[in-house]
Amino acid sequence: MPSRPDVLWRALRWLFVLVPAGVLSAFAMLLLTGQYYNEGPVIAVVATDHGLHRGDLFVLAGWAAGMLSLLGVVLAHRRGR
Repeated sequence: MPSRPDVLWRALRWLFVLVPAGVLSAFAMLLLTGQYYNEGPVIAVVATDHGLHRGDLFVLAGWAAGMLSLLGVVLAHRRGR
């Protein structure tokens, strides 16, 4: 049975991963659903008044890089590094 400090650190470690994941996702959604300067032409139409712009690809790439980084932290810790 794991000791109490081990359980606490395990919970904190997940908190340290889930909070940035939530913030990254929330900011990405705000950027994707809003209008901003130089968003570029529409690449794909999602609805009659919404679409995926060229600038949204940059937002999606940043979100993916952040999420992959967090996944790397989780996987590296599981391997004992």
